[in-house]
Amino acid sequence: MSYTALYRKFRPDNFADVKGQDHIVTTLTNQIKHNRIGHAYLFCGTRGTGKTTVAKILAKAVNCEHPVDGSPCNECAMCKAIQAGTAMNVIEIDAASNNGVDNIREIREEVSYRPTEGKYKVYIIDEVHMLSTGAFNALLKTLEEPPSYVIFILATTEAHKIPITILSRCQRYDFHRITIDTIASRLEELLNIEGVEAEEKAVRYVAKAGDGSMRDALSLLDQCIAFYLGQTLTYDKVLEVLGAVDTEVFSKLLRRVIQGDVTGSIHILEELIVGGRELGQFVGDFTWYMRNLLLVKTSEEPEEAIDVSSENMKLLKEESTMLDVETLMRYIRIFSDLSNQIRYAAQKRVLVEIALIKLCRPAMETNLDSVLDRLRVLEQRIDERPVQQVIVQSSGEKRPDISGDNPENHQAAPAKAAPEDLQKIVAGWRTIIGQTTGMFKQMLQKSVPKYNGETGESVLYVEFQDFLGQTYVDNPEAVKELQDIIAAQTGKSVEIQMLVANKHQHTNLAQVSVDQAIRENIHMDIVTEEDPDEIE
Repeated sequence: MSYTALYRKFRPDNFADVKGQDHIVTTLTNQIKHNRIGHAYLFCGTRGTGKTTVAKILAKAVNCEHPVDGSPCNECAMCKAIQAGTAMNVIEIDAASNNGVDNIREIREEVSYRPTEGKYKVYIIDEVHMLSTGAFNALLKTLEEPPSYVIFILATTEAHKIPITILSRCQRYDFHRITIDTIASRLEELLNIEGVEAEEKAVRYVAKAGDGSMRDALSLLDQCIAFYLGQTLTYDKVLEVLGAVDTEVFSKLLRRVIQGDVTGSIHILEELIVGGRELGQFVGDFTWYMRNLLLVKTSEEPEEAIDVSSENMKLLKEESTMLDVETLMRYIRIFSDLSNQIRYAAQKRVLVEIALIKLCRPAMETNLDSVLDRLRVLEQRIDERPVQQVIVQSSGEKRPDISGDNPENHQAAPAKAAPEDLQKIVAGWRTIIGQTTGMFKQMLQKSVPKYNGETGESVLYVEFQDFLGQTYVDNPEAVKELQDIIAAQTGKSVEIQMLVANKHQHTNLAQVSVDQAIRENIHMDIVTEEDPDEIE
Protein backbone atom coordinates (compact mmCIF):
# COMPACT_ATOMS: atom_id res chain seq x y z
CA MET A 1 0.00 0.00 0.00
CA SER A 2 1.32 3.47 -0.88
CA TYR A 3 2.34 5.90 1.86
CA THR A 4 -0.18 8.54 2.92
CA ALA A 5 1.10 11.97 3.94
CA LEU A 6 0.56 12.88 7.58
CA TYR A 7 -1.77 15.79 6.84
CA ARG A 8 -4.04 13.43 4.85
CA LYS A 9 -3.69 10.47 7.18
CA PHE A 10 -4.65 12.46 10.27
CA ARG A 11 -7.23 14.81 8.73
CA PRO A 12 -10.02 15.25 11.33
CA ASP A 13 -13.22 13.34 10.59
CA ASN A 14 -15.34 14.92 13.34
CA PHE A 15 -15.65 18.30 15.01
CA ALA A 16 -13.92 17.15 18.20
CA ASP A 17 -10.63 16.61 16.32
CA VAL A 18 -10.59 20.09 14.76
CA LYS A 19 -7.93 22.13 16.59
CA GLY A 20 -7.74 25.87 17.10
CA GLN A 21 -11.18 26.77 15.66
CA ASP A 22 -13.40 26.34 18.72
CA HIS A 23 -15.47 29.44 17.91
CA ILE A 24 -16.54 27.88 14.59
CA VAL A 25 -16.95 24.32 15.81
CA THR A 26 -19.22 25.37 18.68
CA THR A 27 -21.45 27.45 16.41
CA LEU A 28 -21.85 24.72 13.79
CA THR A 29 -22.53 21.93 16.30
CA ASN A 30 -25.19 24.07 17.99
CA GLN A 31 -26.84 24.72 14.64
CA ILE A 32 -26.94 21.01 13.85
CA LYS A 33 -28.22 19.98 17.30
CA HIS A 34 -31.06 22.53 17.20
CA ASN A 35 -31.79 22.10 13.48
CA ARG A 36 -30.90 25.71 12.61
CA ILE A 37 -28.77 24.85 9.59
CA GLY A 38 -28.12 27.73 7.17
CA HIS A 39 -28.32 27.50 3.40
CA ALA A 40 -24.99 29.21 2.58
CA TYR A 41 -21.69 29.37 4.49
CA LEU A 42 -18.49 31.25 3.70
CA PHE A 43 -15.30 29.89 5.28
CA CYS A 44 -12.41 32.42 5.20
CA GLY A 45 -8.87 32.14 6.46
CA THR A 46 -5.26 31.45 5.63
CA ARG A 47 -4.10 28.15 4.16
CA GLY A 48 -4.05 24.99 6.26
CA THR A 49 -6.38 26.20 9.01
CA GLY A 50 -9.16 23.69 8.35
CA LYS A 51 -11.65 25.31 5.96
CA THR A 52 -12.12 22.36 3.61
CA THR A 53 -11.88 19.86 6.47
CA VAL A 54 -14.67 21.56 8.43
CA ALA A 55 -16.74 21.83 5.24
CA LYS A 56 -16.54 18.04 4.74
CA ILE A 57 -17.35 17.36 8.38
CA LEU A 58 -20.36 19.67 8.14
CA ALA A 59 -21.50 17.87 4.98
CA LYS A 60 -21.32 14.56 6.86
CA ALA A 61 -23.01 15.92 9.97
CA VAL A 62 -26.09 17.28 8.16
CA ASN A 63 -26.53 13.93 6.34
CA CYS A 64 -25.54 11.61 9.19
CA GLU A 65 -28.18 9.07 10.19
CA HIS A 66 -27.07 9.03 13.84
CA PRO A 67 -25.26 12.30 14.72
CA VAL A 68 -23.45 12.38 18.06
CA ASP A 69 -23.66 15.74 19.83
CA GLY A 70 -23.72 17.61 16.51
CA SER A 71 -20.84 15.59 14.99
CA PRO A 72 -21.10 12.79 12.42
CA CYS A 73 -20.99 9.23 13.73
CA ASN A 74 -18.65 8.06 10.92
CA GLU A 75 -20.31 4.65 11.15
CA CYS A 76 -23.46 4.94 9.05
CA ALA A 77 -23.54 4.35 5.31
CA MET A 78 -23.84 8.07 4.49
CA CYS A 79 -20.82 9.02 6.61
CA LYS A 80 -18.71 6.28 5.05
CA ALA A 81 -19.75 7.24 1.52
CA ILE A 82 -18.97 10.94 2.06
CA GLN A 83 -15.66 10.04 3.72
CA ALA A 84 -14.72 7.88 0.75
CA GLY A 85 -15.81 10.56 -1.73
CA THR A 86 -18.43 8.38 -3.41
CA ALA A 87 -21.57 10.15 -2.15
CA MET A 88 -23.66 11.65 -4.94
CA ASN A 89 -25.13 14.42 -2.79
CA VAL A 90 -21.81 16.01 -1.71
CA ILE A 91 -20.22 17.80 -4.67
CA GLU A 92 -16.76 19.36 -4.36
CA ILE A 93 -15.86 21.99 -6.96
CA ASP A 94 -12.46 23.62 -7.46
CA ALA A 95 -13.30 27.17 -8.53
CA ALA A 96 -9.71 27.73 -9.69
CA SER A 97 -10.26 25.41 -12.67
CA ASN A 98 -14.06 25.57 -12.91
CA ASN A 99 -14.62 29.30 -12.79
CA GLY A 100 -16.77 29.96 -15.84
CA VAL A 101 -20.44 30.82 -16.23
CA ASP A 102 -21.17 27.41 -17.74
CA ASN A 103 -19.92 25.62 -14.63
CA ILE A 104 -22.28 27.61 -12.40
CA ARG A 105 -25.16 27.07 -14.80
CA GLU A 106 -24.68 23.32 -14.42
CA ILE A 107 -25.04 23.76 -10.66
CA ARG A 108 -28.23 25.78 -11.13
CA GLU A 109 -29.69 22.97 -13.20
CA GLU A 110 -28.63 20.25 -10.75
CA VAL A 111 -30.10 21.89 -7.63
CA SER A 112 -33.60 21.34 -8.96
CA TYR A 113 -33.18 17.60 -8.34
CA ARG A 114 -33.55 16.28 -4.81
CA PRO A 115 -30.70 14.22 -3.29
CA THR A 116 -30.86 10.52 -4.11
CA GLU A 117 -29.70 9.68 -0.58
CA GLY A 118 -29.41 11.61 2.65
CA LYS A 119 -31.17 14.81 3.66
CA TYR A 120 -29.11 17.52 1.96
CA LYS A 121 -27.29 18.09 -1.28
CA VAL A 122 -24.09 19.96 -0.29
CA TYR A 123 -21.95 21.96 -2.72
CA ILE A 124 -18.40 22.72 -1.48
CA ILE A 125 -16.82 25.37 -3.72
CA ASP A 126 -13.12 25.77 -2.87
CA GLU A 127 -11.14 28.94 -3.73
CA VAL A 128 -14.42 30.61 -4.61
CA HIS A 129 -12.72 33.99 -5.14
CA MET A 130 -11.40 32.59 -8.44
CA LEU A 131 -14.85 32.63 -10.04
CA SER A 132 -15.31 35.07 -12.88
CA THR A 133 -17.65 38.06 -12.59
CA GLY A 134 -20.17 36.33 -14.83
CA ALA A 135 -20.01 33.17 -12.71
CA PHE A 136 -20.65 35.16 -9.52
CA ASN A 137 -23.68 36.82 -11.14
CA ALA A 138 -25.01 33.43 -12.25
CA LEU A 139 -24.64 32.12 -8.68
CA LEU A 140 -26.45 35.02 -7.01
CA LYS A 141 -30.08 33.97 -7.38
CA THR A 142 -29.46 30.33 -6.56
CA LEU A 143 -27.38 31.29 -3.53
CA GLU A 144 -30.07 33.62 -2.23
CA GLU A 145 -33.06 31.25 -2.54
CA PRO A 146 -31.86 27.66 -2.95
CA PRO A 147 -34.20 24.71 -2.41
CA SER A 148 -34.60 23.62 1.20
CA TYR A 149 -32.43 20.53 0.63
CA VAL A 150 -29.38 22.42 -0.77
CA ILE A 151 -26.47 23.84 1.24
CA PHE A 152 -23.62 25.88 -0.27
CA ILE A 153 -20.24 25.98 1.50
CA LEU A 154 -17.82 28.48 -0.06
CA ALA A 155 -14.16 28.42 1.00
CA THR A 156 -11.55 31.08 0.23
CA THR A 157 -8.22 32.47 1.36
CA GLU A 158 -9.01 35.93 -0.07
CA ALA A 159 -12.43 37.06 1.09
CA HIS A 160 -11.81 40.64 -0.08
CA LYS A 161 -12.06 39.47 -3.70
CA ILE A 162 -15.61 38.19 -3.28
CA PRO A 163 -18.43 40.56 -4.35
CA ILE A 164 -20.45 42.07 -1.51
CA THR A 165 -23.60 40.66 -3.08
CA ILE A 166 -22.26 37.15 -2.42
CA LEU A 167 -20.99 37.99 1.07
CA SER A 168 -24.36 39.33 2.17
CA ARG A 169 -26.04 36.01 1.30
CA CYS A 170 -23.71 33.82 3.40
CA GLN A 171 -22.95 33.16 7.03
CA ARG A 172 -19.28 34.13 7.28
CA TYR A 173 -16.82 32.24 9.47
CA ASP A 174 -13.22 33.43 9.80
CA PHE A 175 -10.69 30.69 10.53
CA HIS A 176 -7.89 31.93 12.77
CA ARG A 177 -4.22 31.07 12.52
CA ILE A 178 -3.58 28.19 14.90
CA THR A 179 -1.33 28.94 17.89
CA ILE A 180 2.11 27.36 18.28
CA ASP A 181 1.01 25.59 21.48
CA THR A 182 -2.01 24.01 19.74
CA ILE A 183 0.02 22.86 16.74
CA ALA A 184 2.85 21.51 18.94
CA SER A 185 0.37 19.57 21.07
CA ARG A 186 -1.20 18.02 17.97
CA LEU A 187 2.20 17.14 16.51
CA GLU A 188 3.29 15.40 19.72
CA GLU A 189 0.03 13.46 19.72
CA LEU A 190 0.58 12.27 16.15
CA LEU A 191 4.25 11.45 16.78
CA ASN A 192 3.19 9.14 19.61
CA ILE A 193 0.77 7.40 17.27
CA GLU A 194 3.48 7.04 14.62
CA GLY A 195 6.00 5.82 17.18
CA VAL A 196 8.55 8.54 16.43
CA GLU A 197 10.68 10.03 19.21
CA ALA A 198 11.30 13.78 19.07
CA GLU A 199 12.66 16.52 21.31
CA GLU A 200 10.11 19.02 22.58
CA LYS A 201 12.28 21.88 21.27
CA ALA A 202 12.30 20.30 17.80
CA VAL A 203 8.52 19.88 17.77
CA ARG A 204 7.97 23.48 18.84
CA TYR A 205 10.26 24.74 16.08
CA VAL A 206 8.30 22.79 13.47
CA ALA A 207 5.08 24.20 14.95
CA LYS A 208 6.48 27.71 14.72
CA ALA A 209 7.67 27.13 11.13
CA GLY A 210 4.09 26.17 10.23
CA ASP A 211 3.17 29.84 10.69
CA GLY A 212 -0.32 29.17 12.00
CA SER A 213 -1.08 26.42 9.46
CA MET A 214 -1.61 22.90 10.77
CA ARG A 215 -1.20 21.42 7.27
CA ASP A 216 2.13 23.22 6.71
CA ALA A 217 3.40 22.04 10.10
CA LEU A 218 2.44 18.44 9.34
CA SER A 219 4.12 18.61 5.92
CA LEU A 220 7.33 19.93 7.50
CA LEU A 221 7.20 17.25 10.19
CA ASP A 222 6.72 14.60 7.50
CA GLN A 223 9.80 15.92 5.72
CA CYS A 224 11.93 15.85 8.89
CA ILE A 225 10.83 12.31 9.80
CA ALA A 226 11.60 11.04 6.30
CA PHE A 227 15.11 12.52 6.34
CA TYR A 228 16.01 10.96 9.69
CA LEU A 229 13.87 7.83 9.41
CA GLY A 230 14.22 5.61 12.47
CA GLN A 231 16.17 8.23 14.43
CA THR A 232 15.21 10.54 17.26
CA LEU A 233 14.20 13.90 15.85
CA THR A 234 16.39 16.55 17.49
CA TYR A 235 16.37 20.33 17.28
CA ASP A 236 19.62 20.39 15.29
CA LYS A 237 18.26 17.85 12.81
CA VAL A 238 15.13 19.92 12.24
CA LEU A 239 17.28 23.00 11.57
CA GLU A 240 19.35 20.97 9.13
CA VAL A 241 16.34 19.73 7.16
CA LEU A 242 14.51 23.03 7.04
CA GLY A 243 17.62 25.06 6.20
CA ALA A 244 17.06 27.17 9.30
CA VAL A 245 19.52 28.90 11.60
CA ASP A 246 19.99 28.54 15.35
CA THR A 247 19.08 31.55 17.46
CA GLU A 248 22.63 31.67 18.89
CA VAL A 249 23.86 32.56 15.40
CA PHE A 250 21.32 35.41 15.25
CA SER A 251 22.63 36.72 18.57
CA LYS A 252 26.21 36.57 17.32
CA LEU A 253 25.26 38.31 14.05
CA LEU A 254 23.28 41.07 15.78
CA ARG A 255 26.21 41.91 18.05
CA ARG A 256 28.47 42.26 15.00
CA VAL A 257 25.92 44.59 13.41
CA ILE A 258 25.66 46.74 16.55
CA GLN A 259 29.45 47.11 16.52
CA GLY A 260 29.33 48.14 12.85
CA ASP A 261 31.54 45.17 11.94
CA VAL A 262 30.78 44.63 8.24
CA THR A 263 33.54 42.04 7.75
CA GLY A 264 32.43 39.97 10.75
CA SER A 265 28.79 40.06 9.63
CA ILE A 266 29.67 38.91 6.11
CA HIS A 267 31.82 36.09 7.53
CA ILE A 268 28.87 34.81 9.59
CA LEU A 269 26.69 34.92 6.48
CA GLU A 270 29.38 33.02 4.57
CA GLU A 271 29.37 30.29 7.22
CA LEU A 272 25.59 29.95 6.94
CA ILE A 273 25.70 29.68 3.16
CA VAL A 274 28.49 27.09 3.25
CA GLY A 275 26.43 25.15 5.80
CA GLY A 276 23.58 24.94 3.29
CA ARG A 277 21.17 27.32 5.03
CA GLU A 278 18.36 28.71 2.89
CA LEU A 279 18.65 32.50 2.65
CA GLY A 280 14.92 33.19 2.44
CA GLN A 281 14.41 31.21 5.65
CA PHE A 282 17.33 33.05 7.26
CA VAL A 283 15.88 36.48 6.44
CA GLY A 284 12.46 35.55 7.84
CA ASP A 285 13.90 34.04 11.02
CA PHE A 286 16.29 36.94 11.67
CA THR A 287 13.40 39.38 11.24
CA TRP A 288 11.41 37.33 13.75
CA TYR A 289 14.40 37.36 16.13
CA MET A 290 14.58 41.16 15.99
CA ARG A 291 10.80 41.31 16.48
CA ASN A 292 11.25 39.32 19.71
CA LEU A 293 14.01 41.70 20.74
CA LEU A 294 11.70 44.67 20.16
CA LEU A 295 9.00 43.07 22.32
CA VAL A 296 11.54 42.43 25.09
CA LYS A 297 12.55 46.09 24.98
CA THR A 298 9.01 47.52 24.94
CA SER A 299 6.95 44.96 26.89
CA GLU A 300 6.59 45.04 30.66
CA GLU A 301 6.32 41.24 30.83
CA PRO A 302 8.22 39.85 27.83
CA GLU A 303 8.07 36.27 29.12
CA GLU A 304 4.33 36.25 28.44
CA ALA A 305 4.61 37.94 25.02
CA ILE A 306 7.42 35.78 23.57
CA ASP A 307 7.65 32.02 23.31
CA VAL A 308 11.38 31.35 23.80
CA SER A 309 13.51 29.34 26.20
CA SER A 310 14.94 30.91 29.37
CA GLU A 311 18.44 30.84 27.85
CA ASN A 312 17.33 32.74 24.76
CA MET A 313 15.32 35.16 26.89
CA LYS A 314 18.49 35.96 28.83
CA LEU A 315 20.33 36.74 25.58
CA LEU A 316 17.45 38.90 24.32
CA LYS A 317 17.34 40.92 27.53
CA GLU A 318 21.08 41.49 27.38
CA GLU A 319 20.95 42.63 23.75
CA SER A 320 17.93 44.87 24.37
CA THR A 321 20.17 47.14 26.44
CA MET A 322 22.55 47.58 23.49
CA LEU A 323 19.98 49.17 21.14
CA ASP A 324 17.33 51.85 21.22
CA VAL A 325 13.85 51.25 19.82
CA GLU A 326 14.35 53.46 16.73
CA THR A 327 17.50 51.60 15.65
CA LEU A 328 15.83 48.23 16.13
CA MET A 329 12.83 49.32 14.07
CA ARG A 330 15.21 50.40 11.28
CA TYR A 331 16.79 46.94 11.31
CA ILE A 332 13.35 45.31 11.08
CA ARG A 333 12.28 47.65 8.27
CA ILE A 334 15.36 46.83 6.18
CA PHE A 335 14.93 43.07 6.58
CA SER A 336 11.17 43.24 6.01
CA ASP A 337 11.83 44.99 2.69
CA LEU A 338 14.47 42.36 1.94
CA SER A 339 12.03 39.48 2.54
CA ASN A 340 9.81 40.86 -0.24
CA GLN A 341 12.72 41.33 -2.66
CA ILE A 342 14.54 38.07 -2.06
CA ARG A 343 11.63 35.81 -2.99
CA TYR A 344 12.16 36.18 -6.74
CA ALA A 345 15.76 37.41 -6.79
CA ALA A 346 18.43 35.59 -8.78
CA GLN A 347 21.30 36.88 -6.60
CA LYS A 348 19.88 36.37 -3.11
CA ARG A 349 23.27 36.45 -1.42
CA VAL A 350 24.08 39.89 -2.80
CA LEU A 351 20.79 41.31 -1.52
CA VAL A 352 21.39 39.89 1.97
CA GLU A 353 24.95 41.27 2.03
CA ILE A 354 23.71 44.73 1.02
CA ALA A 355 21.10 44.61 3.79
CA LEU A 356 23.74 43.70 6.38
CA ILE A 357 25.97 46.55 5.19
CA LYS A 358 23.01 48.94 5.55
CA LEU A 359 22.54 47.77 9.13
CA CYS A 360 26.22 48.35 9.90
CA ARG A 361 26.47 51.64 7.99
CA PRO A 362 23.44 53.87 8.73
CA ALA A 363 25.09 56.71 6.76
CA MET A 364 24.06 54.86 3.57
CA GLU A 365 20.43 55.90 4.17
CA THR A 366 18.91 59.34 4.55
CA ASN A 367 15.58 58.69 6.28
CA LEU A 368 14.88 59.61 9.90
CA ASP A 369 15.49 56.26 11.61
CA SER A 370 18.91 55.95 9.96
CA VAL A 371 19.81 59.47 11.13
CA LEU A 372 18.92 58.46 14.69
CA ASP A 373 21.12 55.39 14.31
CA ARG A 374 23.97 57.61 13.11
CA LEU A 375 23.56 59.73 16.23
CA ARG A 376 23.79 56.55 18.32
CA VAL A 377 27.09 55.70 16.64
CA LEU A 378 28.37 59.23 17.24
CA GLU A 379 27.45 59.00 20.93
CA GLN A 380 29.45 55.80 21.23
CA ARG A 381 32.46 57.43 19.59
CA ILE A 382 32.19 60.48 21.83
CA ASP A 383 32.65 58.25 24.86
CA GLU A 384 35.83 56.85 23.34
CA ARG A 385 37.46 59.84 21.59
CA PRO A 386 37.35 63.65 21.63
CA VAL A 387 34.29 65.16 19.94
CA GLN A 388 36.35 67.14 17.44
CA GLN A 389 37.97 63.93 16.19
CA VAL A 390 34.55 62.27 15.73
CA ILE A 391 33.29 65.16 13.58
CA VAL A 392 36.42 65.11 11.43
CA GLN A 393 36.15 61.36 10.77
CA SER A 394 32.39 61.52 10.09
CA SER A 395 32.64 64.34 7.59
CA GLY A 396 35.83 63.23 5.91
CA GLU A 397 37.28 66.80 6.14
CA LYS A 398 40.85 67.31 7.27
CA ARG A 399 40.77 69.76 10.17
CA PRO A 400 43.52 70.93 12.51
CA ASP A 401 44.02 68.70 15.54
CA ILE A 402 43.40 70.99 18.51
CA SER A 403 43.93 68.26 21.12
CA GLY A 404 47.41 69.63 21.91
CA ASP A 405 49.40 66.65 20.65
CA ASN A 406 50.73 68.59 17.65
CA PRO A 407 52.80 71.65 18.68
CA GLU A 408 52.14 73.48 15.44
CA ASN A 409 48.40 73.09 15.72
CA HIS A 410 48.53 74.07 19.38
CA GLN A 411 50.11 77.42 18.49
CA ALA A 412 47.36 78.09 15.92
CA ALA A 413 44.56 77.52 18.39
CA PRO A 414 42.64 80.63 19.59
CA ALA A 415 43.44 82.02 23.01
CA LYS A 416 39.85 81.74 24.29
CA ALA A 417 37.11 79.28 23.43
CA ALA A 418 33.92 80.51 21.81
CA PRO A 419 31.15 81.52 24.22
CA GLU A 420 28.53 78.87 24.92
CA ASP A 421 25.81 80.94 23.21
CA LEU A 422 27.78 81.04 19.96
CA GLN A 423 28.51 77.30 20.17
CA LYS A 424 24.83 76.47 20.40
CA ILE A 425 23.96 78.85 17.58
CA VAL A 426 26.59 77.34 15.29
CA ALA A 427 25.52 73.81 16.26
CA GLY A 428 22.16 74.57 14.69
CA TRP A 429 23.56 76.81 11.95
CA ARG A 430 22.09 74.84 9.06
CA THR A 431 18.64 74.93 10.56
CA ILE A 432 18.94 78.67 11.08
CA ILE A 433 20.04 79.55 7.54
CA GLY A 434 17.44 77.15 6.18
CA GLN A 435 14.78 79.60 7.35
CA THR A 436 16.20 82.48 5.30
CA THR A 437 15.21 83.03 1.69
CA GLY A 438 16.49 83.97 -1.75
CA MET A 439 19.99 85.21 -2.45
CA PHE A 440 20.62 85.84 1.25
CA LYS A 441 20.17 82.12 1.92
CA GLN A 442 22.61 81.21 -0.85
CA MET A 443 25.25 83.54 0.55
CA LEU A 444 24.76 82.21 4.10
CA GLN A 445 25.17 78.61 2.91
CA LYS A 446 28.72 79.50 1.82
CA SER A 447 29.46 81.63 4.90
CA VAL A 448 31.56 80.69 7.94
CA PRO A 449 30.43 81.72 11.46
CA LYS A 450 33.39 83.04 13.49
CA TYR A 451 34.23 84.85 16.76
CA ASN A 452 37.08 86.89 18.21
CA GLY A 453 39.58 84.29 19.41
CA GLU A 454 41.49 86.73 21.62
CA THR A 455 38.73 88.48 23.53
CA GLY A 456 36.15 85.67 23.38
CA GLU A 457 33.36 88.24 23.15
CA SER A 458 29.81 87.14 22.26
CA VAL A 459 29.78 88.69 18.80
CA LEU A 460 28.93 86.46 15.87
CA TYR A 461 30.96 87.32 12.79
CA VAL A 462 29.40 85.96 9.58
CA GLU A 463 32.18 85.75 7.02
CA PHE A 464 30.94 85.49 3.42
CA GLN A 465 33.27 83.55 1.14
CA ASP A 466 31.82 85.11 -2.02
CA PHE A 467 32.44 88.81 -2.90
CA LEU A 468 28.70 89.08 -3.64
CA GLY A 469 28.16 88.95 0.10
CA GLN A 470 29.27 92.58 0.24
CA THR A 471 25.63 93.46 -0.48
CA TYR A 472 24.65 92.31 3.01
CA VAL A 473 27.61 93.69 4.97
CA ASP A 474 26.03 97.10 5.53
CA ASN A 475 22.42 95.93 5.32
CA PRO A 476 20.70 96.30 8.73
CA GLU A 477 17.60 94.48 7.46
CA ALA A 478 19.63 91.35 6.72
CA VAL A 479 21.23 91.50 10.17
CA LYS A 480 17.80 91.95 11.79
CA GLU A 481 16.35 88.98 9.84
CA LEU A 482 19.17 86.70 10.97
CA GLN A 483 18.94 87.90 14.59
CA ASP A 484 15.19 87.23 14.68
CA ILE A 485 15.63 83.68 13.32
CA ILE A 486 18.39 82.95 15.85
CA ALA A 487 16.24 84.29 18.69
CA ALA A 488 13.28 82.14 17.62
CA GLN A 489 15.43 79.05 17.08
CA THR A 490 17.74 79.16 20.12
CA GLY A 491 16.25 81.78 22.40
CA LYS A 492 19.55 83.68 22.26
CA SER A 493 20.00 87.33 21.38
CA VAL A 494 23.37 87.96 19.78
CA GLU A 495 25.22 90.83 18.11
CA ILE A 496 26.03 90.07 14.47
CA GLN A 497 28.63 91.56 12.16
CA MET A 498 28.80 90.54 8.50
CA LEU A 499 32.12 90.46 6.66
CA VAL A 500 33.56 89.35 3.34
CA ALA A 501 36.65 87.11 3.42
CA ASN A 502 39.95 88.86 2.62
CA LYS A 503 38.22 92.29 2.73
CA HIS A 504 38.21 93.01 6.45
CA GLN A 505 40.86 94.03 9.00
CA HIS A 506 39.97 91.50 11.72
CA THR A 507 42.99 89.20 12.17
CA ASN A 508 41.88 87.49 15.37
CA LEU A 509 38.77 85.71 14.06
CA ALA A 510 38.52 81.97 14.62
CA GLN A 511 35.95 79.41 13.56
CA VAL A 512 33.47 78.53 16.29
CA SER A 513 34.03 75.07 17.82
CA VAL A 514 30.86 73.28 18.92
CA ASP A 515 32.54 70.63 21.08
CA GLN A 516 30.98 71.70 24.36
CA ALA A 517 27.55 72.19 22.82
CA ILE A 518 27.58 68.65 21.45
CA ARG A 519 28.72 67.16 24.76
CA GLU A 520 25.96 68.88 26.71
CA ASN A 521 23.21 68.61 24.10
CA ILE A 522 23.97 65.42 22.20
CA HIS A 523 20.24 64.63 21.94
CA MET A 524 19.30 68.04 20.54
CA ASP A 525 18.17 68.38 16.91
CA ILE A 526 21.54 69.37 15.43
CA VAL A 527 23.62 68.32 12.46
CA THR A 528 27.10 67.08 13.37
CA GLU A 529 28.09 65.71 9.98
CA GLU A 530 28.99 67.94 7.09
CA ASP A 531 27.69 67.53 3.57
CA PRO A 532 30.60 66.30 1.39
CA ASP A 533 29.35 68.53 -1.44
CA GLU A 534 30.03 71.60 0.66
CA ILE A 535 33.50 70.66 1.89
CA GLU A 536 36.15 72.70 0.21
